[in-house]
Parts: sequence; structure tokens; C-alpha cells
Amino acid sequence: MEQISRKGRPCWVLVGGRRRLGRALAEDLARDHDLVLTSSSSWDGETWLDGLSKTAVIRTCVWNAESPELSSRMMADLEGLKADGWAISGAVLLAGTFPEESLGTWTPASLEATWRMNLSFPFLCAQALAPHLAESACLQILLDTSIHRPWLKRLPYSAAKAGLAALVPGLAHLLAPKVRVVGHALGAILPAEGSDEAFLADRTLLKRLGDPADLARAVRYAADSPFLTGDILTLDGGRRWVDR
Repeated sequence: MEQISRKGRPCWVLVGGRRRLGRALAEDLARDHDLVLTSSSSWDGETWLDGLSKTAVIRTCVWNAESPELSSRMMADLEGLKADGWAISGAVLLAGTFPEESLGTWTPASLEATWRMNLSFPFLCAQALAPHLAESACLQILLDTSIHRPWLKRLPYSAAKAGLAALVPGLAHLLAPKVRVVGHALGAILPAEGSDEAFLADRTLLKRLGDPADLARAVRYAADSPFLTGDILTLDGGRRWVDR
């Protein structure tokens, strides 16, 4: 059977590797990694993958948080990768949503949807990936600077990320010493369309927005730091230290 994991080239899984930060990280890592990219829908028409395929082996999967077959789908895909020779030495959980839900607008349905995508789905992905990670692999989880200072107009989202933050030290205990686990609490990197970028930048100590390259450097640092586990790195330009 064809050996997809090439000698000296790590193979990583990016959960949510299709849009925005996920795509930017995939484009950075494809220079020296083979990648498994997941999305909630079909990958048909994603021509940007052709460029990545010039330097990397790319495999795509559909992992839909809304699907009742999610867990069995993940298990089947990961078993298939193993059978095809993949040795997964890293995984990054990027998938999530960023809904504005002010106090007074919360409903059981809206809370369930927010927590499903931002909390339940990453938990299930981590559980599925854990037994398939190679010795010395690093599992990395994207959080939000709201774990330090909750977004008051996005409190359900902030609560989900706070819950997800507990997964980092918890999994570090459960998977040690074979696998390391690191979180990243992100500030304003690729803010949503229509955001007041000048306002967001001013609310950091560095007076600038983050860049996808900032995340890529942090992810690479965590992967290359064999004595780092169970901790959360914050990339917010000092946002949490600004009073206003």
C-alpha cells in the first residue's frame, strides 16, 4: 500500500482547515507538512488546494458537527488514514463560530448551537484523534482571549471557550507522556467583515491587529517545544491588560 507519510515530513490534521485562519494555517504548513483538512461540507470547487498539492500530500474529510453520524465518520476516516500509512504527528482544532448573543436573546436552541460548535465538537474531535496520534505528537486547540475577559455581547461563546480551555490541562494529563496538548487564546486576528479594525487595534498594547502568521509561528513553536504541555499561550497583543 502507498506510504503517504513521507520520510522526514510530519503529517498533521487541521480540523476546520478550509476557511480564514484554517486556510491560512494550511497554506503555511503545506510548505513542510502533509495535511488532512476537515470541513463541515463538501470540498468540491476548492481550487486553492491545487496549489498546496504542489508541495504537500493533501487529504480532505467532511466532519459535520450537526451530523448524527459524526463520531462514526471521524473514526472511519482516521482508521482509513492509518491503513493508508499516515502517522499523525500533530493536530490543530480550529473549527468554531463567533455569534453575537446579547443577554435577553438567549434561547435553548441558540445556546445549544453555540456550544455544539464551540465546545461539544472540539471535545469529540479530540476524543477521536487521541488514539491515532503518534508518539511525541502535539494536539493544539484554538481558544479565544475571552477566556481572560469574556465578551459581554458574546457571553455564551465566551463560556464555551472557557469550557474548552479546561480540556487543555485535562487532556495533557490523560495523554501524557505520549502526546502533548497546548492551547492558543487568540485576540483579533482576521476580524469579521465590518469590524472596526482601528478600534480593535487600539485596544491592544501593541496597537495592531494580529496576523495569521502570528498564529502559524505560535503553532510551530508549540509543536517544536518538547517540554511544553498543558498550557495555554495567549496571542492578543496584550488586549487582556488594557482596562478600557
